[in-house]
Amino acid sequence: MTSIGGYIFRQLALATLFVAGALTLLISLFGSLRLIDFIVNRGLPVSVLFEMSALNLPKFMAVVLPIAIFAAILAVYNKLTNDSELVVMRAAGIGQLSLARPGLILGILGVLIGYALHLYLVPATTHAFKLQQFNYRNSYGSVLLQEQRFNTPVDGLTIYVRERSGEGELRGIFAHDSRDPERPVTYTAERGTASQSVEGTRVVLFNGSQQEVDRDSGRLTLFNFDQYSLDLSLIGEDISTRWREPEERFLDSLLWPGDGLHDRTYATQLIAEGHRRLASPLHILAFAAVAVAVLLSGDLNRRGQTSRILLAIALIFAIQVAALGLFNVSRRSLAIVPFSYALPLGAILLSIYWLVRNPRQRPAAAAAADA
Repeated sequence: MTSIGGYIFRQLALATLFVAGALTLLISLFGSLRLIDFIVNRGLPVSVLFEMSALNLPKFMAVVLPIAIFAAILAVYNKLTNDSELVVMRAAGIGQLSLARPGLILGILGVLIGYALHLYLVPATTHAFKLQQFNYRNSYGSVLLQEQRFNTPVDGLTIYVRERSGEGELRGIFAHDSRDPERPVTYTAERGTASQSVEGTRVVLFNGSQQEVDRDSGRLTLFNFDQYSLDLSLIGEDISTRWREPEERFLDSLLWPGDGLHDRTYATQLIAEGHRRLASPLHILAFAAVAVAVLLSGDLNRRGQTSRILLAIALIFAIQVAALGLFNVSRRSLAIVPFSYALPLGAILLSIYWLVRNPRQRPAAAAAADA
């Protein structure tokens, strides 16, 4: 790459980083709103918010990267045109493809980053996110046992917690367990802790009492305890039985689904998702190619390039809508899958062809007229 190409590429890279960082931060803030309820109302520590938000970052980056590269190319090449830098470069004999090369190289780098995100980082972090979400939702002391409410995590069991104090600690506990209709039991305790283990969910009660009424005699049996473990394992879910959703699978398990019932039922959707992973990064280069082709072709207009920018945005919007439509159809018929690859590849080839066949050569008379 020449020094001029490096100059353009540095501006493109900085603009891409800025746009990608701003969009990722914005989407992360909106995405974390769903997690705030677990922090404020359900007693989870604040560290959970940062942990879960960090696990979502690769997914957000995969979404914003094509937009960031496209926006950076529009902004930088438009600035170079408005500052007459492109005019000077062309006057120095720099060709059309040489001017477009930094934007295309940025698009190629974006494709490589996109494959790293779509094929490894996104499924790995999404799977970790789903596991953590599953664990928190099934940790009844931390999530489902809300304070100052009568919680019924399962039929026949009611638990009331007056307040929380600290991570996982409960105070003022009342529990009525009638899962065994012949032996209903009532528990009260000053405090307790809830935890999730391999045996299931347990609430350990401290400084409390257990009351049981004999249905035949009507006699009340009461005894106090220093510590008692209330077993909730009957309502715990087995994480090993959870079916992996398409977004948290790696490419091999998408293109070649397993023999399980769910995999056989959703085989077409899984295979379509696998091909979407392979085709999506190609759209990054397609966006970059379309942007440079539209902005660098045609004659110089001193009144600005607003119409070209709008045309580029319209073309990208049309490509994106078509890609979404092809993906939705391919989930029902895999015969559409080849068109998912043809769309970005066709946009790339047509853009390069347009750059080659439309060198920006302005007649001297036209240049004088604009002046």
